[in-house]
Amino acid sequence: MVIPPDVLLAAAFSLFLFLTLGAALVLVVVSSRRPREIPLLIAAGLVLVALLVVVVLPVGVPAVVAVVIALLGTALAAMGGSPVTRRVLEVATHGRVPEGDNGGIMLRPAAVPGLVADDAPAREVLRGGTTIGYLERLGVVIAIIVGFPEAIAVVVAVKGIGRFSELAAAEARERFIIGTLASLLWACVVGGVVRLAIW
Repeated sequence: MVIPPDVLLAAAFSLFLFLTLGAALVLVVVSSRRPREIPLLIAAGLVLVALLVVVVLPVGVPAVVAVVIALLGTALAAMGGSPVTRRVLEVATHGRVPEGDNGGIMLRPAAVPGLVADDAPAREVLRGGTTIGYLERLGVVIAIIVGFPEAIAVVVAVKGIGRFSELAAAEARERFIIGTLASLLWACVVGGVVRLAIW
């Protein structure tokens, strides 16, 4: 019995995507508690290799495999964006902005003579950033996979409106912009890999 070359290519392509996205997911999950640079760089490299392969080899995958790849890609986009974004923020801020207990950052108010003391306690701003990031990436990757990228504008708009009042401090604005861009870029690239592979 001879297996047609198209079937072999589709099987090899499907296996490659499954292994590549699965390995990247394992690496980002391992780095989820404390983002480490080497595993995250390897995971990002695997995602980029997968993107190059799906662009160069537009091979259709079977429907059952497409569902598995879509689920794997969605998990990778949502879960992987957190350690990637946290590491990007650490590099961008040089570790000067401490993280709070609720997914935000700790900021001391500026001292104002007679109004705010020099030793005023720090308060946490941008609370819930980790949870919002997961939801943001989930919305973005699903929008790309189903072919409705316009929804990304809605996600960004809702996030911006919801955070507007907290963006008075320069540290908060910097974290919001860098974190949002890193998170969106990760979700868009992973979503693009899945979209190109299954459609």
